[in-house]
Amino acid sequence: ANVTVTDLEELQELLMVNIENNKHLVTGSVRAKVLKWGEDVTEFQPPPDYILMADCIYYEESLEPLLKTLKDLTGPDTCVLCCYEQRTMGKNPEIERKYFELLQMDFELEKIPLDKHDEEYRSEDIHIVNIHRKQ
Repeated sequence: ANVTVTDLEELQELLMVNIENNKHLVTGSVRAKVLKWGEDVTEFQPPPDYILMADCIYYEESLEPLLKTLKDLTGPDTCVLCCYEQRTMGKNPEIERKYFELLQMDFELEKIPLDKHDEEYRSEDIHIVNIHRKQ
């Protein structure tokens, strides 16, 4: 696959270190790019086949920019896999509930059952959701 890994500007150096440390595993191509949620995504077009999200649901102010970026990045055939740890402390349950409520305005969700997760890494508090744009 041709992969683009993204994060904020201040984490690009760490992304490059991780790419370098794992280059022996790469059979396609991998590059690091800055992606700030809510901002222009034209340089990431055409829409990717897959978007993998990990631990992106964590504070309320990020929800609308994250959802805008998802809408701007996805095409009708883009598959989004969202993995997150369910947290029960503080405002986390409310933030999670609001995220999925807002997400369902433009996307269809399918929770991947725990028995379909990798046996070695599965956990009761780790969730994976398959997300597609509504037609």
